[in-house]
Amino acid sequence: MNLILFGPPAAGKGTQAKRLVESRKMVQLSTGDMLRAAIASGSELGKRVEGVMQRGELVTDEIVIALIEERLPEAEAAGGAIFDGFPRTLAQAKALDEMLAKRGSRIDLVLRLKVDDEQLLNRVAGRFAESGRPDDNPESFKVRLSAYNDQTAPLLPYYQDQEKLVELDGMGSIEDVAAGIDQALKA
Repeated sequence: MNLILFGPPAAGKGTQAKRLVESRKMVQLSTGDMLRAAIASGSELGKRVEGVMQRGELVTDEIVIALIEERLPEAEAAGGAIFDGFPRTLAQAKALDEMLAKRGSRIDLVLRLKVDDEQLLNRVAGRFAESGRPDDNPESFKVRLSAYNDQTAPLLPYYQDQEKLVELDGMGSIEDVAAGIDQALKA
C-alpha cells in the first residue's frame, strides 16, 4: 500500500508517518528528512538545498523527484511507502503517478490533515524556540505555508477526482489523529 500524508508544514505528517512505520512496517519517504540529510552531508547539492530552504522556498521538482526515485526500491521491499511532504505540486503528483505506474504500483490513499494556519504558526514558533531548526524559523515558515496554500493545496481536486482523498481533523491530539488514520486505512 502506498499512501500520501497531505497537509501544510508542521501539520503532524512526520509524527503520524513514524507511527505508521512502527505499526505497519512501511517506509516513510519524507522529503524534508531527505533534504535535511542532504544539507547535513555538506555536499554541493546540500548547500544549494540549504539556501533554498532557509529562504522558505520550495526545492526544485527535479531534485525532489530524484531523491524519491532513489528510495522507491526500499519502499517496495517493505510493502509500501508513506509519502510525507511529497508531492507538493501537480507536476510532482503526475511524476509520482508515472514513476509508480512504471513499477506496477500506484497511490492507494491520500490522507489530508486539515489544520488551522494560525495555530500552526504558534506550533512552529514553539518548536523553533526549542530546536532552533532553521526551517522552523517563523518568518521562513510563513513563506513555506504561503507556498503550500498557493502550490500544494490545489492538488486536492487531483486526488479527489481519483477518489483517493480522505480528510481528517489534524488539530486533535496525536492519538485522535492516529485513530482517524487507522479508521481510514481500514475502510
